[in-house]
Amino acid sequence: MKILLVAYDNDSHVHWFPQGLAAIAAVLRQKNYEVEIYNQDQFHYHEEHLTDYLNKNKFDVVGIGVIAGYYQYRKLLKIAGAINKSKNRPFFIIGGHGPSPEPTFFLRKTQADAVVIGEGELTIVDLIDALEKKQSLHGIMGIAFTDGNEVIINERRPLIKDIDKEVPLPAYELFPIDYYKLFKMPHAANNDFVLPVLSGRGCTFKCSFCYRMDKGFRPRSNENIIEEINLLNKNYGITYIIFSDELLMSSVARTVSMCEDFIKAKLGIKWCCNGRLNYAKPDVLKIMKEAGCVFINYGIEAFDDNVLKKMNKSLTTRQIINGIEATLAAGISPAYNIIFGNIGDNRETLNKGVEFLVKYGDAAEMRTIRPVTPYPGSPLFDYAVEKGLLMDAEDFYENKHVNSDLLAVNFTDLTDNEFHQCLLDANTRLIKDYFQKRLSGVLEQAMKLYMGRDVTFRGFRSV
Repeated sequence: MKILLVAYDNDSHVHWFPQGLAAIAAVLRQKNYEVEIYNQDQFHYHEEHLTDYLNKNKFDVVGIGVIAGYYQYRKLLKIAGAINKSKNRPFFIIGGHGPSPEPTFFLRKTQADAVVIGEGELTIVDLIDALEKKQSLHGIMGIAFTDGNEVIINERRPLIKDIDKEVPLPAYELFPIDYYKLFKMPHAANNDFVLPVLSGRGCTFKCSFCYRMDKGFRPRSNENIIEEINLLNKNYGITYIIFSDELLMSSVARTVSMCEDFIKAKLGIKWCCNGRLNYAKPDVLKIMKEAGCVFINYGIEAFDDNVLKKMNKSLTTRQIINGIEATLAAGISPAYNIIFGNIGDNRETLNKGVEFLVKYGDAAEMRTIRPVTPYPGSPLFDYAVEKGLLMDAEDFYENKHVNSDLLAVNFTDLTDNEFHQCLLDANTRLIKDYFQKRLSGVLEQAMKLYMGRDVTFRGFRSV
């Protein structure tokens, strides 16, 4: 079986390394299937190029995975159209957080042959094996597929319990790592090479807006993570790791254990992660800093206790302040994610968020406030349907979710126009604050150069 996996173009100059695709490629290669990557991302190929490529090259299967964003949905439709137009159309598989909650809708819109629901590493092997042997797909756990005019949704597959044993390291050798490692993150120097690594799967919390379908948290072992980092450093010169888990800081004990082992292993790398402010204690942050952490992305979401409670965030404003101040004191740069339009939000709660961001923002990167989006698969989506604010997935993708910075569903008492005016006012203030802080930093640099005769100065560079 010859399989083509599509790394789609999201219009970035340098794209995030497609970890999910690389994991799928790894398990397929482990079973001796022939796998090729189509790098639309690196080369910005138009979809017609994919049609032509499929016409000139014979593949048995083509696959692509996407998340639930508005851009990704529309990009998937374009890529699906290109695949379906090809003369030698392969068996077409889709997967990822986008199609998984709504397989029937996505099968109908893309005309794909099958959806891999949830984790794909075990499912894809069973599916390809059945296709190769020309067996029925009815008994394969974790897929939905078309059978004539009917969509069949099979039983969900249990989660992979032991990620270390059952999921091999990503198939880095199939991807242009010299391209992906140019991706930039806060506090990555120009001579740093950056790549994401997954330290575990899932999350211990249940926020109302989250579309992650898999319950619980399954960590990789520290030894397995260190093995991958050493491989990336040795083979590709990677010096900065983005831990891409939903939540690396899943507990104090786990965070400290990882950091202790990083220090013992003398990794000597920079890294960043997604964190929880209720776990951001001074002693934890101190050892994170010692282990190489330079940046923590915090999901704050709101700066109002009532709104936080309604979104089931399991966080308070006091914990937020204490955690951010401890992070800054430890010498680690924090990022602040705040969304507006949650149940209970209003002008006052939005202003609280703006005041917080202005007070604590260190201008490591520009942060604006986006509207909350009820993605299919999330409790908030179900609530929106129940209240008549959304009809279904098609209404969401085709009519409501047209841009991540625009309102999809209004859960507030504001009119849509008032809502967008509030966001304009809030983000105008945040944008001005960011550039004022950046300006102050550059002027301070100039003062140090000319009045301090700074011989280490390397020019006023944009990056």
